[in-house]
Amino acid sequence: MSSIHTAQQVLWLDPIQPLDAPEHAQLTAAGLSVRCISTLDELQSALSHGQIAALVLRHETTLDLLQSCQNIMLRAGCAVPMVCRVDRRHLELAVQAMRQGAAHVLATDDWSAASWQMAHQAIQALRLSSSAASMVARMAPPTEVVAAAAPQKSVVYVDPVSRHLLALAQRVAQANVTALIEGPTGAGKEILARVLHESSKRARGPFVGLNCAALPEHLIDDMLFGHEKGAFTGAQKDFKGLFEQAQGGTLFLDEIGEMPLHLQSKLLRVLQERLLTRLGSERQVAIDVRIIAATNKDLRVAIAEREFREDLYFRISTFKLRVPPLRERKGDILPLVASLLLRHAPNAQEFTLSDEAQAQLLSYPWPGNVRELENVVQRAVVLCADQHIDIQHLMFDDTADIQMSMASDLPEAPVHAFAMPTEALRYPDTSNAEDSAVIASNLQEAVKTSEHQMILAAIQTTESRMEAAAKLGISPRTLRYKLAKLKAENGTMAWAA
Repeated sequence: MSSIHTAQQVLWLDPIQPLDAPEHAQLTAAGLSVRCISTLDELQSALSHGQIAALVLRHETTLDLLQSCQNIMLRAGCAVPMVCRVDRRHLELAVQAMRQGAAHVLATDDWSAASWQMAHQAIQALRLSSSAASMVARMAPPTEVVAAAAPQKSVVYVDPVSRHLLALAQRVAQANVTALIEGPTGAGKEILARVLHESSKRARGPFVGLNCAALPEHLIDDMLFGHEKGAFTGAQKDFKGLFEQAQGGTLFLDEIGEMPLHLQSKLLRVLQERLLTRLGSERQVAIDVRIIAATNKDLRVAIAEREFREDLYFRISTFKLRVPPLRERKGDILPLVASLLLRHAPNAQEFTLSDEAQAQLLSYPWPGNVRELENVVQRAVVLCADQHIDIQHLMFDDTADIQMSMASDLPEAPVHAFAMPTEALRYPDTSNAEDSAVIASNLQEAVKTSEHQMILAAIQTTESRMEAAAKLGISPRTLRYKLAKLKAENGTMAWAA
């Protein structure tokens, strides 16, 4: 944090508890030049007497202080990045703070240098975004900047990596160029595409999306380009394709790497000529659409394997953006959890997470990215009976199927009792007694051991694999897969394969 020194002071506004000497020393060691204030009058005076690098605020149960500071800065005609400190028990405040303009959120008891370094990076990313917006404002007419400056209300970008990506996307949005978003499945490519649309001068136009992998090949052509009445059997009226539906706005082509080759050729021609012809028509239609494409494939490899046209690749990738997998932006995980809890909590109930649950969420590799995170949050809401989510309520996608199948055989019990099914089920002990006495080192090992025992018990107590699969609540195909996996991991399973 060497870039923040005495020339750029950080204001520490905490009306509840001022910094003590050890805390001040930790912040100084992290590179922060901190000046403590306790009232809004002091903030107003400080803003009028010099450059402030950032403002650090503490919140208890509401964001009133954040809103008051924003009003003061608005009247003063300045914008200072704000870092909000929130109690770990109030994760929903963290999400609300980010949505209301905070550059970063930290737990009130977090004093680590690494965390404050992340806060500094988030501030720098926000400044980059503000500088880009200022540059655009100087170059474009004021009426064209309104949509570009509009805040993004539906996204959670907290990690410094995500904040940099957001700032870059907002800059790219101002240019009327095609963009290619790369990233793994479930990482949030469509969310970033909407950011590009909502930050652009086309924000008031439609945002139309198509998943190229979700439709049969013979339907994509019609969906994209439309048809005239009578063009084929069943075409009882004219149909505007997605290109025409997106006129004046943005057309988002998700998983474009799955588009058939003959349609790639037609798409390329439309992008080049900005004209299309509906099926069954001879009349050309001029289009005014911005194209944003997304893919989870390496299109350069697809080009080498003759699965994707190189000329189309260069046409759609004027600017490339990469959405990292969730494991590479851990700062987004807990704010995303809080946002998802707000969305999925029944009757607007407030949920809290234990420290152990937070640590487990942060350490998990998230192969399914944000989509898997949403699954885990929804399961936790179902399993948690007291609105306090603990580690036993977290069921990850690679273990959920076996846990749910075991839950179906349990007698009536509180929902949270399903967290460790082996305690409720009394199957014959088929494992070595010495091995059974070994306690798994973590939750994943415990679930894995439980799964092994359940499969062995089901096979030994049934006459066929079909019956064993039915008893486990999984398909025979899934059982065969699990047996093959167990055989590869454990030689004692060779007899079962």
